[in-house]
Amino acid sequence: MQNFEDLLRQAVSPDALSLQEPLNRHTTFRIGGPADYFAAPATMQEAAAVVRLCREQSYPFYVIGNGSNLLVSDAGYRGLILQLYRNFSAVTVEGEEITAQSGAMLSVIAKRALAAGLTGFEFASGIPGTIGGAAVMNAGAYGGEMKDVLTSVTVLTQENDVRTIPAGELCLGYRYSVIPENGWIVLGATLRLQKGDPDAIRARMEELKEKRVSKQPLDLPSAGSTFKRPEGYFAGKLIMDAGLRGFAVGGAQVSGKHCGFVVNRGNATAADVLALIREVQARVRAAFGVELEPEVKMLGEMKDTM
Repeated sequence: MQNFEDLLRQAVSPDALSLQEPLNRHTTFRIGGPADYFAAPATMQEAAAVVRLCREQSYPFYVIGNGSNLLVSDAGYRGLILQLYRNFSAVTVEGEEITAQSGAMLSVIAKRALAAGLTGFEFASGIPGTIGGAAVMNAGAYGGEMKDVLTSVTVLTQENDVRTIPAGELCLGYRYSVIPENGWIVLGATLRLQKGDPDAIRARMEELKEKRVSKQPLDLPSAGSTFKRPEGYFAGKLIMDAGLRGFAVGGAQVSGKHCGFVVNRGNATAADVLALIREVQARVRAAFGVELEPEVKMLGEMKDTM
């Protein structure tokens, strides 16, 4: 009987598979130990074959894109990481519709929209993630959300069927969709935008870029906003008002530029980041009675002190 690794090597081309791949190379936090297996398939067929194999063998797997909202354990991930990113980045524009594979970067899609004179996606032009991840979490910024423009997603179901799901069936809410709980893997998405003035679209994108550069710590590795916005509050302001601007644990630090971001000063471990998150939660809870919920996804075994 063939073992899992032999079967995996049959499912993907040799250059698409690596063993003990350091995940700090594949997250914007630049943190994370090795994955037992790391697959970056070149085709949808290979991706489906990897998923089918993992499910048939009951082997743990996790899908990533750009790794922009992910904190990976220092011990890494005991399983397979399936990366749908650069090999899955095709973008097609037809009229007022844009169809993109799940690994297409939001910034690239925004540029294509601009080139086609389409408005409605400017809000996402600076979000450092892929359309697949953005659909899963209903990503948003500056008053816009994916649910405003998303018409459908193409997914691989639990039964390994490819289905197109209308956006209305995704129950899109604040940083939420039913995609994860249904076990769906996003392969692509379709957006509907509107015709607009290219100069106005470009100006709005530049305006949002200037806001990000001036207010966010883009010069240091992070996973973006660390906490979800509590109802009626702003996480960054609560953290600042709790006296935590610049507070650090090891190499992890509450950004001095924007307290809603935890940054990697160069040598942070996942343990540092998690300890910092817990301390921030505890101090904000004590000071204001507000519970901060992490927005960043955590992967692998974490040593949690709480």
